[in-house]
Amino acid sequence: MPERAKVAVLISGSGTNMAALLYASRAEDCPYEVVLVAANDPDAGGLKLAAAEGVSTFALSHKGMARADHDRAMDAAIRASGAEYVALAGYMRILTPEFVAGWQGRMLNIHPSLLPKYPGLHTHERAIEAGDSHGGCTVHLVTAELDDGPMLGQTAVAIVPGDTAGSLAARVLIAEHQLYSRCLAALVSRESSADWLLEQVRQRALALAETEERESHGAPGWRVGGKYFAHFNDQHHGTPHIALLVKTSGPDEMDGLIESNPEAYFRPAYYGASGWVGVILNRPGLDWDTVDEWLARSWRAVAPKRLTALMNAADSF
Repeated sequence: MPERAKVAVLISGSGTNMAALLYASRAEDCPYEVVLVAANDPDAGGLKLAAAEGVSTFALSHKGMARADHDRAMDAAIRASGAEYVALAGYMRILTPEFVAGWQGRMLNIHPSLLPKYPGLHTHERAIEAGDSHGGCTVHLVTAELDDGPMLGQTAVAIVPGDTAGSLAARVLIAEHQLYSRCLAALVSRESSADWLLEQVRQRALALAETEERESHGAPGWRVGGKYFAHFNDQHHGTPHIALLVKTSGPDEMDGLIESNPEAYFRPAYYGASGWVGVILNRPGLDWDTVDEWLARSWRAVAPKRLTALMNAADSF
């Protein structure tokens, strides 16, 4: 089994969702492990459970601290733990945009409603008062807007006659405990998923001017002006890599990249002889900005002059 993704969980209270994530991680095939439980309340009950289960804890009261200072301290503790993802599990703090930006695409939250319905508080009361047939819960990526990030999953929970906010909340909590671990597992696994990686590359490649997708030797490739500038490589020719193949200036540059950073680059079969390099996509910490830069550079190397003339002129200033 590949190395498991490291997750920090932030709580403010009893930490029942944290416990659900933790116990789900004990399954042999779970792709993540909880390496830190952190709280903004040193008396949060979930801290004792985490410590008893052998998980590192960190607590720092937000009282008397500026929000930005508290977020920086929490962020430092998370990074010191080696965590690659952050799961908010009843963390009752509005986070600063800077904190959120630092974990873009790697911080998730669970909310007790079927978003976009009922962001914020008192979700169960609002669902019952509206006469809804179902309440439920949503797992979503965290953005600077409250409860507004891309959804990763939802579970609907029926509202039965006579339900109160408390009785509905109890059933929704059962759904939360199951949904959250599934969504977290899927999120941390996607970086080794060829389908997900291909879709990320496809969107970026097709955003470049006059690009078309066409298979090459049975694998997706992208062309401009009838010439290929990128290929997708899914563990072809016996390599363990899922990779993007792009043009370099030649074999010397390709060899230099591989020698200086073999975790990120490799020499692809057949293409390597012509100076194409493999950018490894299924690795921790992949920087998609670097992928964008390679696609743009490779596109520019083969694009018709009428498309690159303005770029070349701009570079001369």
